[in-house]
Parts: sequence; structure tokens; C-alpha cells
Amino acid sequence: MPHDNEGLRGLLPAMNRLSGTLSRGQLFERATAAAGVTLERPAVTILVILDAADRPLRVGEIAQRMQVAGPHATRQIHGLEQRGLVERVADPDDQRARLITLTAAGERLAGRYLRVINGWFADALSGWSDVDRRHLVLLLGRMVDDLSAHLETVTRDARDAGGAGGDHPAE
Repeated sequence: MPHDNEGLRGLLPAMNRLSGTLSRGQLFERATAAAGVTLERPAVTILVILDAADRPLRVGEIAQRMQVAGPHATRQIHGLEQRGLVERVADPDDQRARLITLTAAGERLAGRYLRVINGWFADALSGWSDVDRRHLVLLLGRMVDDLSAHLETVTRDARDAGGAGGDHPAE
């Protein structure tokens, strides 16, 4: 089904430029060094996910937000738990289940990292109005959510169809 993509012209090139800018600028490496954080990217990602969450999360939710398999998230969480940065707490809806939450030390570490990153973003966007910055965050978050959901559907549909690609006519 053809779509009118004129309004999205330039989106992919802009996203590629952003990805390249973040990679070449070594954002993660510079931010962890500036914040005095010695954890690897997946561990910091978990701390940031938990910091942004409004509640403790199940391991599966963390894995989904990281876009990784559950065992990968479990290994990372175990390491963070050993460092005293996260802890398991009872799920109030299911006492058999455990949720993951930041400890006070985890909150401090995530806060240091996020202050560095958010400071850089604030400096880079200092010429933008508060309204524009808020709109950017809302629209970018919405785009990521919608694109992730759509790609999950495309992947599931392709898997259900036996892996047939969209460019090949059905026989």
C-alpha cells in the first residue's frame, strides 16, 4: 500500500546523522568519564531506565525497554545487584514475583550520569525555547514508541508468514 512520504522526507538521513554524531562524539564514553561512572553501557542503560520509570520494573520490562533478550538483562541486573546499585523488591500485585528498583547508591550514580548528559543537551539546545525542547522530547518519544510497535508488528507478521519478505509476490 503506497504512502505519502513527502512529510517524512529527510527523516532517515537526519536520524543517520544523529546516530553518527552520537557515535563519533563518543557520548557514552565521555559522559561516563565526566560523571566518574565505570560501568559498561548496558548496566548504565538499566540504571537510566529505572531512574526514568515511575515504579520498580520486572526484568522482562527492563529487557523490553533495552530491546534485548531477558537473559542479557538478567545478567546485567545481577552485576548491578552485586555492586549495590539495584535491589529486588516484592511485587505488591504478586508476592511471588520480584521487581527491580534502584538503591540510593544507584540513584546517585544514575543522577551523576544524567546530569552530565542532560547538561550537554541543554547546552547544545540553549537557543531553543523551553516549549520547543519539550515538544522535541515528546515527539521523539512518541516516534520511538510508534516505530518500535510497528516494527514488532512487521517482524511478527513476517515470522507468521514464514519469513516471506514484503518485496516478493506470494506464490
